[in-house]
Amino acid sequence: MNTTNLRFKSNRFIDIEERLHSELDPTLTRPEVHSMVLLMCREWMGWSTADYLLHRREPVNQSVMLRFHHAMDGLKRHQPVQHIIGYVDFCGCRLKVGPEVLIPRPETAEMVEALGSLLGTDFKAGRILDLCTGSGCIAIALKRRWPEAKVMAVDISSQALAMARFNADYNGVDVQFEQCDILNTNAGKDWGRFDLIISNPPYVRQSEKAAMNRNVLDYEPVEALFVPDDDPLLFYRAIGSLVQRHLTSRGLLVLEINEALVTETSELLRGFGFETEVRMDFRGRCRVIVAKN
Repeated sequence: MNTTNLRFKSNRFIDIEERLHSELDPTLTRPEVHSMVLLMCREWMGWSTADYLLHRREPVNQSVMLRFHHAMDGLKRHQPVQHIIGYVDFCGCRLKVGPEVLIPRPETAEMVEALGSLLGTDFKAGRILDLCTGSGCIAIALKRRWPEAKVMAVDISSQALAMARFNADYNGVDVQFEQCDILNTNAGKDWGRFDLIISNPPYVRQSEKAAMNRNVLDYEPVEALFVPDDDPLLFYRAIGSLVQRHLTSRGLLVLEINEALVTETSELLRGFGFETEVRMDFRGRCRVIVAKN
């Protein structure tokens, strides 16, 4: 296959990059495309940012050209770059991702990383429960951070759990996974008590779809994203009820939330008897609620 068939002016990387910009800049910003280019360079060519600056005017082999050719087609269809590469880095873990699970977000990583200061240095052998685990990102990252902890993660989706188990094995951690619908009132009756319960449940209202990008709407599982407009807190209500039965007296509940429903979510949790604290994310948005008995 020659460079004409690959739609690149030459096999110099700078020409590949310029073609990507010309194809993608109409729908993505130039900085977004540049960020994707750097990510693909790192994964497919082993280039650091310094390597990119040093070698971007040099030719690359046809295998690399073919990868970028297919990536360009995928990105034009709004396919997430994480799906094109096949995985994402999260809190020091490498996680396989695909249409079966949500792509872990920086806000979720920030929530996980903040747990060190919340739980303190003495939290070692506690029990942790991750609800709506998806890719397993939270459970796996916490098990890596506290290897002596007993970590359990649940999800309703068998496909998500299969990927989460793969990710746990890949990262060399032992997490107990269980299929469970937490909206079922009998969920978790035999689980015992946990020192930390954490969740990033579905919280995007159906009416908020219009503001979302196609790379999310077309490629990520809707059941992990959306809740009805007339009952947007149904998962938090179920979690509140479940946590009452399964959180230790000094335990901590940590939830990612919809910034538009901060007051309502806080009031709901206080109705279950919890004290709540709202925390901002790196964008200055109300993104996490920390609750305790």
